[in-house]
Amino acid sequence: MLILFLVALFGFILMNVPIAFALVLTSIVLSFFFGSFSPALLAQNIVRGIDNFPIMAIPFFLLAGEIMNYGGISKRIVAFAQTILGHIRGGLGYVTVLASMLFAGVSGSAVADTSAMGSLLYPVMEKEGYNREKSAALFCAAGTIGPIIPPSIPMILFGVIANVSIIDLFLGGIIPGILIGFGLMFGWWVHTKKAHYKADGRLDIRNILRATKDAFWAILLPFIILGGIIFGIYTPTEAAVIAVVYAFIISMFVYKELKLSMIPELLVKSARMTAVVMLVCGAATAAAYLITIAQIPQLLSNALISFAGDSPILLMLLINILLLLVGCVMDLTPALLILGPMLMPIILKFGLNPVYFGVVMICNLCIGLITPPVGNILYVGCSISGLSISQLSKAIIPNILIMIITLLIITYIPGLIMFIPNLVN
Repeated sequence: MLILFLVALFGFILMNVPIAFALVLTSIVLSFFFGSFSPALLAQNIVRGIDNFPIMAIPFFLLAGEIMNYGGISKRIVAFAQTILGHIRGGLGYVTVLASMLFAGVSGSAVADTSAMGSLLYPVMEKEGYNREKSAALFCAAGTIGPIIPPSIPMILFGVIANVSIIDLFLGGIIPGILIGFGLMFGWWVHTKKAHYKADGRLDIRNILRATKDAFWAILLPFIILGGIIFGIYTPTEAAVIAVVYAFIISMFVYKELKLSMIPELLVKSARMTAVVMLVCGAATAAAYLITIAQIPQLLSNALISFAGDSPILLMLLINILLLLVGCVMDLTPALLILGPMLMPIILKFGLNPVYFGVVMICNLCIGLITPPVGNILYVGCSISGLSISQLSKAIIPNILIMIITLLIITYIPGLIMFIPNLVN
C-alpha cells in the first residue's frame, strides 16, 4: 500500500499534474484498489478539509500581507531596518534579513515575504554593485523565515491537523526564526569579507528616530497580533481579521498610500493564493482519509521504529532526513498535510512534545522552499532577479547549509523551541 501510494503520488507529480489534483487522483487510485470508490465520499472529505474555523485565518493573513505591500507598510519596515544596519559594509544584505524577520511577524507567508522584500531591496542591491546571485539567494533564504516567526500559515495548518495549540506553535517559532535570521546574517558577513562591499553612510540616531516614528504603526502590528493571542483577547483567526482591518486603516488613512483603485487587484491576488491553499488542504484531507484506511501510518511507523529502536535522537534524525528529501520534491503545504498525521502517532509513542515536533517539521519543510526542483521561493527569486534557476540554485547552497545546521540545533536543543511557550503558559 505504501509503495502504491508513493508511486501514484510521485507519478502524477512527475507528469506535471498540479499537486492538489495529484492528491485527488492518488485518492481515487487508492479507493479503486480497495474496491470502494465513492465520488460522494471523496467530495465530503475535500469539503471537510476546508470547512474548519482556524483555517479561516489563512485568507485573512494573506490579505493582510497584500494590503501591507500595496499600502507602504513593507516599504517602511525596510527603511527602518536600513537606518539600523545600512551603514555596515554590505549593509543591504543585513537589512534584507532583518526586514524579512520583521515582515514575517505580520504576514505568515513565505511567498509574500519573498516577493515584498525582493522587489524592494534587490534592485537597490544590484544598483549598488552587489553580487547578483548572492543577493537573490539571500532574499530567497530570508523569505523562508516568514512561516516560522508568527503568525504562520503552516503552523495554523499543523495545529488543525495534529490537534495542537496554534498559540504554542506560534510562540515556539520565535527563537528558531531569530536563529535562522542570525545564521543568514553570519553567512552574509562571510561573503562580504571576500566581496569588499562599501559601507553606506554612518549610524545616525536622528535617522533611526525618524524612521522609527515613520514605521511605528507598521512595527506595532506584530505586537498587536501576538499580544492579543497570548492574553486570550482573541483567537488566531480573529487576530487575522484584526490584522486586515489594522493594515487597511494604517495604509489608507495614516500612510495614505493605499488607493481605492488598488483594492480590486489585491483582493483578486489574495483570493487566488487562498484558492490554491484551500484546494490543497481539501485534497490532502481526502488523501489522508484513504491513507489512514490503508494503514500507511502504521507501516511508516514500523519502518522508522525498526531503524530508530528506542532512541528519540535517532528517530528525529531519520525524520529530518525524510522531510528534507520530501521537501525537495513537494511543496510545504501538501507535505505538511500528508506527513503530519502520519508522523504524529510516532512522535507521541516516543513521548516527544507535539509543539516541539511541529516547529521542527515546519522549519525543515521551509528548507524545501529554496531547494530545486520544486522550491516555490526559488521561482519567485528568478522572476524578481532575472537569474536562471541553475544560477540561483548554485548560489543558495551556503544558505541551505546554514538552515540545516540551525535545524539540527533546534532539533537537539528542544528548549530553544519550548522556552517561550513554557514561559507564557
